[in-house]
Formats: sequence, C-alpha cells, structure tokens
Amino acid sequence: MHPGAHARRTPNKPAVVMADGRSIGYAELEAAANRLAHLFRSAGLRRGDHIALVAENRPELFVVVWAAQRSGLHYTLCSTLLNAEELARIVDDCTARVLIATDATIEVAQAVAAPAVERRLLIGERRGAPAGWEPLETALAGRPATPIADEAEGARMLYSSGTTGRPKGVKLPLPAEGYPHDPAGEAVAGLFGITHATVHLSPAPLYHAAPLFLALIVHRMGGTVVVQERFEPDELLRLIERHRVTLTQLVPTMFVRLLRLPEGVRDMYDLSSLRAAVHTAAPCPVEVKERMIEWWGPVLHEYYTGTEGCGFVHCDSQEWLAHKGTVGRDVFDMPVHILGEDGAELPAGQAGTIYFETLSGFEYHRDPERTRAVRDPRGRGWSTLGDIGYLDDDGFLYLTDRRAYVINSGGVNIYPQEAENVLVLHPKVADAAVFGIPDDEMGERVHAVVEPVDGMAGSAELVAELISHCRERIAHYKCPRSIEFRSPLPRQPTGKLYKRLLRDEHWRGRSPVGPGDDRG
Repeated sequence: MHPGAHARRTPNKPAVVMADGRSIGYAELEAAANRLAHLFRSAGLRRGDHIALVAENRPELFVVVWAAQRSGLHYTLCSTLLNAEELARIVDDCTARVLIATDATIEVAQAVAAPAVERRLLIGERRGAPAGWEPLETALAGRPATPIADEAEGARMLYSSGTTGRPKGVKLPLPAEGYPHDPAGEAVAGLFGITHATVHLSPAPLYHAAPLFLALIVHRMGGTVVVQERFEPDELLRLIERHRVTLTQLVPTMFVRLLRLPEGVRDMYDLSSLRAAVHTAAPCPVEVKERMIEWWGPVLHEYYTGTEGCGFVHCDSQEWLAHKGTVGRDVFDMPVHILGEDGAELPAGQAGTIYFETLSGFEYHRDPERTRAVRDPRGRGWSTLGDIGYLDDDGFLYLTDRRAYVINSGGVNIYPQEAENVLVLHPKVADAAVFGIPDDEMGERVHAVVEPVDGMAGSAELVAELISHCRERIAHYKCPRSIEFRSPLPRQPTGKLYKRLLRDEHWRGRSPVGPGDDRG
C-alpha cells in the first residue's frame, strides 16, 4: 500500500497518464516525491506542519501530494477557481509554511501574502519565476532520490466548498502508527476491487476530496491513474476505450452530459473494460441512474460520505435497483442514525438529520465551536455532515436535502432536491437550482433558477412549460411557483451548486425561515 514498493517492482509502469499524453512512471514519481520530501525537511518542516498547493490537473500534483504524504504533513489543495483574496484566506488559515503554484495559477498565487509562508515554489515551463518564487525543478536539483529517514503518514486538510458560507478546513488526525498506514484506503480498495491491474480515469479536479482520495488509493495499490485536464463527455468515452479503463469516478451532472450526447456518439466507443463506475458528491435523479445502468450495465457504485470522513454508505447497481433512490447503507461499521430536532432517534421512513457513529476524529481547523456543533448533543460520539435523510426498513439511506436549503413554507418542510431532479430531466434545461425565497404570507415560497440548454432562451412560455412539467411529476406544493433564467449557473466542477450565491440575492436584509448551517 505504497507507491515506493511499486517503483521497485514495476519502475516503468505509468503511475499517471494525462489525457494529452503526458505521463509519469512509478520510479520517476517516487524519486521526485523523495526529493521534495528532503526539501521539506531542509526547510524545517516537521510532522504536523502544513503546505498548500494551487494547481490544475497535472502530473506534478501527485509529486507534491506524495511528498507531503510521506513527510507527515498536512497538505491543502486549493481550488484553481479562487480569486487572490479567497486563496489568501485559505493559505493564511491553514498556516502553510510552503506555498506551491503552477504557471496556470501563479498570477493569483503571487498576490497571496500569508505571514506563515516561508517558501514559494513554482511548477511549470515559464522562464524566470516572479520575485520570491523558485522553480520547483531548480529547488529539487541535487537532492537525494531516496526516502527521508523519518517517514510518517501525512493527511490532507481540504477546505469545504464554501457553497453556503466561508470555507472551513477539515483537519483529519495524523495516524499515530508508522508509514505507510491507510486502513481506510485498504477498505475502499476492497470495496471497488482496486488492484495493481486497475486503470482509473479521473475526470474531476483533483483538489477535491473524492477524486484525490480515490486516485491515491489506486497509487497505493499500484494501478494507473488516467487524468482528464477537464471533463468533456465524448473525450471521457474515448479515454475509456483507448486506455481500457476499469474504474472511473463521476458526478451526476456528468451523467446528464453523457446521456445528452447523440446516440451515434455514445455507441461509437467500446466501454466493455469498465468494472466499476463510482459516483458521489451530489444526489442523482432516479431516471438518470436508470438510464446509465441500462447503457453501461450493472457497474455503477454509489457512496455517500464527506471530506470529514465521519461516515460511509455504499450500494452497487443491484442494491440500488432494489432500493431506487438510495445512496447506500453502512459498510464499514459506521451505523447511520436519523435524529429529530429534539435529538431523539426517528423510525424508518421519517426524515431527520443524518448522524454517523464514527471514530474519525476530524475537526474544523481553528473552529472548536463549529466542531462541537456537528457532534451529537447527547454525547453518544456521533457526528453529522448536516444533511437530511431517512432510512428504509432494510437500512438503506435516502438523502432529501441539505439542512440549509430545506424550505419552510407555511410550516411545511419542502426539500428542493425533488424539484431539481425533475427540472434537470426536461430537454430544455441544462441545469437548475431550487431554493426558498421570501413570501409575506407563507414565509418562504419555492423558486427556481434555470440554465436553459444552448440555443434556448428563457421566456414566459418556458416558465409555464417547466412549472407544468414539475406538477405532472411531483406534488404541486413542492414545485416552483416562480422561475428565472441564468446562464451559466454557479456550479463547481464536482457538481455542487453555489446555491448560496443565488439564494442570498433574494434574502438580503431578511433572515431565512427554518434551520440553516454552513454547508453546501
């Protein structure tokens, strides 16, 4: 369970292959990561210190991560979509002592003036680094390619999406045992059948928790990670065929884009090598998943967890077909509990806040109050990601929505996800966000912001058509009473909507009705 072992056994085997043809083998990855680990030690970084990286999908990202992972460091991968102020806030908050950027991100990164940063490294081909920055290639020259003497397992410290408020750092505890040490990775590898023969296609930004987590597991097992610089549906199919991909991880918005490809394009490619197509990050409409299983076969796996790692549920295609709409049931001895507002456990079929029995030990960096807020108030050692859901009689979990977006209209709770799932299946809709807006009589009313498909303009006629489309499929009180159009919607590459930005436009100067938290 360590890429160094594979560097000795299969030194020339590709560890990373980019869609554009760039690649890095296991021996090369191991040597570069060791050199960077020596640089960290020479810079005075010790177990428990922090570094930050802002980088697009590229092979060197894995060099940085594996160097930190073997040096006992906390590492923070930052979104390339951040502006200078947002990036500076994260780099400062995580107390990074080393900041690493690339040619593509340097313009934003060089504006960061975080007091803790002692060294700035630049990945890329540009001639002449900006003042205060050192080319990574120059910094590594002459350093040993052998492991540092005090290897210790590090841990990612990624920041939440910030879709409903200021991002928060999710700090995972450093393993107390030696290196390598990754029991969670071993368990997930067994669940998805990841071995040295795995060829994994990763189409999402690697600065997000789920894509990074799975890619590192593949490296620990000695497989190959194929990386798309950015998701393109037809290219994804081409890469599956070309590299005989056995495993991929997607989000439901990617499914929708794949299904909207012309049938002739979808039928062009041989996808028979796929053994598992994993999806997570956002709820998947039932019809979308049905169509994907019909197309790709029973290879779809779904799981629900969070950056916090405080719970994990899973289902394969057969289980999902028997429990349509579920996100799975607990598989790693982290039982799920549904609690009401009073903290009492609810029976099957009743929706409440989802809690997990967990020993993950995560905390929100520099925010003990927020950490306490997600713990079970009755002191049972459980924790929550802030989501609403229910269990069926067989123990399968169903998500309804985030607590922050439950609409309270006339005392009735409405879960926006239901209307969103219906809207995105309309052929004239590319994307949709549903949330509550102020209503003097009811407190809140259901409102939708819709991104039409290319070539389609918003109109009063389309509003009427979409409202009718919803009312034919779900109860009228759950349907939007008003719709506006915007293109594009502020959605992350992971599939999560920046719904807060849309919602806040309607709530400025007023307080939303009902529960709220700080998750996206």
